[in-house]
Amino acid sequence: MSDFPNCPACGSEYAYEDRNLFVCPDCGHEWTPSAAGSEKETDDGLVVKDAFGNRLADGDSISIVKDLKVKGASSALKVGTKVKNIRLVEGDHNIDCKIPGFGAMQLKSEFVKKV
Repeated sequence: MSDFPNCPACGSEYAYEDRNLFVCPDCGHEWTPSAAGSEKETDDGLVVKDAFGNRLADGDSISIVKDLKVKGASSALKVGTKVKNIRLVEGDHNIDCKIPGFGAMQLKSEFVKKV
């Protein structure tokens, strides 16, 4: 067939090239040739992006973009709460951190932004 890569979203082998992008006709996903395979994991490790698409790394500072209810706590984490020195981990909650006034927590990257 062709030497185009499989779709990184659905794994379809029917991807085609449209100008400078690869397009999957099955799911509609579009990606650049240089980004093929870089969404999930690269050679240097785990790739985690914040709510705005900025790449996060170990040791970054973040702030929370949405009020988050904390199970077992009397209050919620408020918008704008700043967290220093995060650690990235695999899983659904992919940020390990210590929040002042709350202690150790795991957060989802979709609810934070890089500071």
